[in-house]
Amino acid sequence: MGAVTGGLSSPQEVVERALAAATSLGTVVLVTDRSEANLRWGDSSLTTNGEMSSRTVTVVATAGVSGGTASGVVGRTVVDAADVVALVAEAEAAARASGPAPDEAPLVTPAQAGTGSDFALEPEATSIGAFAGLAADLGEVFARSAAPGSDEVARRHFGFAEQIVDTTYLGSSTGLRLRHVQPTGRLEMNAKNEDWSASSYLGFSLRDPSEADALGADAQLAQRLGWARRTVEVPAGRYETVLPGTCLADLLVYLQWSMGARAADEGRSAFARTGGGTRVGEQVAQLPLDLYSDPTYDGLQSAPFLIAPASGATESVFDNGLAVGRTDWLRGGAVATLTGSRAYAARSAAAGGDGTGAAAAGTPCAPPGDNLVLELPGATGSLEDLVASTSRGLLVGTFWYIRMVDPQTLLMTGLTRDGVYLVEGGEVVGAVTNFRWNESPLDVLGRITEVGATQRCYPREWGDYFTRAAVPPVRVEGFNMSSVSQAQ
Repeated sequence: MGAVTGGLSSPQEVVERALAAATSLGTVVLVTDRSEANLRWGDSSLTTNGEMSSRTVTVVATAGVSGGTASGVVGRTVVDAADVVALVAEAEAAARASGPAPDEAPLVTPAQAGTGSDFALEPEATSIGAFAGLAADLGEVFARSAAPGSDEVARRHFGFAEQIVDTTYLGSSTGLRLRHVQPTGRLEMNAKNEDWSASSYLGFSLRDPSEADALGADAQLAQRLGWARRTVEVPAGRYETVLPGTCLADLLVYLQWSMGARAADEGRSAFARTGGGTRVGEQVAQLPLDLYSDPTYDGLQSAPFLIAPASGATESVFDNGLAVGRTDWLRGGAVATLTGSRAYAARSAAAGGDGTGAAAAGTPCAPPGDNLVLELPGATGSLEDLVASTSRGLLVGTFWYIRMVDPQTLLMTGLTRDGVYLVEGGEVVGAVTNFRWNESPLDVLGRITEVGATQRCYPREWGDYFTRAAVPPVRVEGFNMSSVSQAQ
């Protein structure tokens, strides 16, 4: 191994040098090399593009302290690899100055770890060249939008596309040497009519920009702007509503973020049962829906081991490298598992009172997943099929500005945006105003009456944090459009 002096060394060298410098009880080192490229356009013209690269190093040091084991975590962007030794010293000092960690557990061993790609391989990267096909398609989109066919609306396009490739190297004093490459991309397209009185939007989660279908997206955007040629006045109220996958995904992502086992056990969340205990095993959906995370799901692949640069309410730095498989959050419409660390799972099991320490004795919990899938076994059909079977109701474009109102019921509020449409007799008959809505994802799950086929979608509200979702379009009975909004 070469000495780490001046300049950046390979990520593997950084891992090994950090572990060699460690003097604490146990150490975990995470090195993430990030490569980014993006493309922007406005008013039907490409505007900017760019490439960026960075490296972050996180050191987790553990130390024996009075009453247990403490952890110290220090992470930052690294310019000079020689700083790694100082980073280790800072993490160890932080551990020695801390009290026992509530999430303390033995560091993960190779026998407990997930399988990573070859640790010896170089980091992977993207470039602006990855958008060559998309840029060419956008040129065609801009041309046909400016000179539309006789049945189309002239429109102007705005949007953003990006790809991020994170290559993470995980090493530990227990012998872990894992590597994972995570591509994360998105395409967001917005179209407005000539006088900007109507707007339509589509977002897509992409592993690679070559998956983008800008021409197909433009056709859908044009159709929605065509629907908005006629406007219909509709008051606030409860409506049968067809939600595309992107809208339901926005609700489900926040639901999964709220599934902490500890908060439920302590009666502080919507997953706490009245009178004590949790809602694990309770039916919350009237249909036998399955909600799960699976790192092997096609198109949504994520790390097969836990990568935790910080401890939180539901995951732990002590669990870095732990094997991650499929986790069912809802099974057959009932709550199956909540989120939590190994340490909390062990405490929950011990509190179950059967004396065996079996996880099933307490609240079953697992680390949060890095993707989210909702399925109704055997369900088929598209968003268009749901519209065609609607006698009278609303079709929503997307949600926006979602905020929590009441954590105890998971009541949330948000706005519709970029198009809400009235459906009568199985056809869209015009656009209506946007609304503010008030709903709990748990209540929505209980009022879903029809489900289409699961497909990859982009959770617009949470796209800066979470993009890997596959959710079907659904019909919801009595969706609460609580007030009219002037937002486009």
